[in-house]
Amino acid sequence: MLIQLTIKNFAVVKSLDIQLEQGLTAITGETGAGKSIAIDALGLCLGNRAEAGMVRPQADKADVSATFNTAKLENVKAWLKEQDLETEDDDTVIRRVISSEGRSKAYINGHAVPLQQLKILGNQLVSIHGQHAHHQLLKSDAQLAVLDNFAAHEKLQGKVKQAYTVWQQSEKEYKKLLEEKHARDDRKQLLSYQVQELDEFALQDGEFETLEVEHKRLTHSQTLLEQSQISLHKLYNAEQGNALSIVQESLEQLSELQEHDTALKPIVEMLNDASIQIEEASQELRHYTDHLDIDPLRMQQVEERYSQALDLARKHKVQPEQLAATHAVLAEEFHELQADEEQLEILKQQVTDNYEDYQNKAKQLSDSRTRAGKKLSKALLEQIQRMNMKEAKLEVSVSFDPSQTATAKGLDKVQFLVSTNPGQPLDSMEKVASGGELSRIGLAIQVIGSSNNNIPTLIFDEVDTGISGPTAAVVGQLLRQLGDSCQAMCVTHLPQVAACAHNQMFVTKFSDKQTTETHMISLSKTERIDELARLLAGDEITESAIANAKALLDQS
Repeated sequence: MLIQLTIKNFAVVKSLDIQLEQGLTAITGETGAGKSIAIDALGLCLGNRAEAGMVRPQADKADVSATFNTAKLENVKAWLKEQDLETEDDDTVIRRVISSEGRSKAYINGHAVPLQQLKILGNQLVSIHGQHAHHQLLKSDAQLAVLDNFAAHEKLQGKVKQAYTVWQQSEKEYKKLLEEKHARDDRKQLLSYQVQELDEFALQDGEFETLEVEHKRLTHSQTLLEQSQISLHKLYNAEQGNALSIVQESLEQLSELQEHDTALKPIVEMLNDASIQIEEASQELRHYTDHLDIDPLRMQQVEERYSQALDLARKHKVQPEQLAATHAVLAEEFHELQADEEQLEILKQQVTDNYEDYQNKAKQLSDSRTRAGKKLSKALLEQIQRMNMKEAKLEVSVSFDPSQTATAKGLDKVQFLVSTNPGQPLDSMEKVASGGELSRIGLAIQVIGSSNNNIPTLIFDEVDTGISGPTAAVVGQLLRQLGDSCQAMCVTHLPQVAACAHNQMFVTKFSDKQTTETHMISLSKTERIDELARLLAGDEITESAIANAKALLDQS
């Protein structure tokens, strides 16, 4: 709960240090005294927008800090620990400083933090209902939020949100694949022709290099045969003057002479080796010429395949040696495109299945809302009938509509339907309720809805506008009932409401014609009687007003 609020140089406040208690605290004061100034300052401290005009004239900065006791707020303590902002004691201090130029800084427990962090923490500590908060309840989204808060079915909401996210993601993937389908179809048609052509040609890896060698050999086969035969004749077959006989003759002669000069020995060895090499080369050459096949049909086959390989390589703008690899790449791409078509069908089914799952969970949430709506209708009707709307009827309508645009919140249309006069049909609050009636309905919604949340401090800024007489007393009782279970503060001009408070603070404004200051003080029981009398009688406080004030205070 909020235990202290310190304000310096904020608007008309020069310095204000407020100690706050548990229960309902009423804030009263003269018109224009600045009863809402503390709430405005607290709102700033919780992360509301900062403006240079908020800084008191002649001051260089405004400084607002709020101290909360978080001993029993496990969710807050867990969040602070997660953000490395926890303290050793049970107090949490949030602070906001605004310069006269409009720049602001935010702090949690003395640590500078981004404004977003301040807002996250503030939303767990305080809920402020402004003067026109009930107008927000005319919106369908706000009514849905009130119902969900009352139903307290966070797990169901989480399941619907998760199912919605999964469905949206699968639909996004499906639409992306579907949008690319035309381009894929064009590409697949081209690849189908290219891959089929390459499949039919079926060039193997490394085959072109072998084909190229054979093509060269077959192209020059006649020349190879003729030149090989001539060489064999010169080396071995010629009857006179063949290379082998010449080398052997020289070998015989020099072999005899080496006995006379050993220097010839190496030469004789070389000639001997040469003789052997020539004879072996001649044998290999004879074998080569005997087996050299001049096959015109094979030549035609090789020529055709070799030329086709070159043509396909030019068509795909690659080297012939890369054609087999290119074939493999194109075949893989074609296979992937075919897989995409299969994936498209799979995704389409997934989208359908995911939407059905989302719809089923949304229906479960809708059923829970319907049950909670009946209970909320009954609770609200009891409260507004107590507030001088005895003929009123109220129904929280929940319509499950799968045809409407799906959202993470489900498929429900929630409406708070009201009838304020006998014979009048139920219709939306916006069409039926007057300003005062709307204020009362809104207050009942806020009080009942707030009782189910985990926020420890609730603030109501003149939510009793348009209410008076016996109704005001009921409003006061409602707020006091709320103050029995949590900390509540209410800015009010109604003595019936103020009298129901556990505590009361008075706001006054002082001006010396040069500057203006607003002060806020806690009232004793005697001071409360005087203030209630002022609210009852105006500026001239009578004995009768004092008696009435005492009676109001005693009744509470």
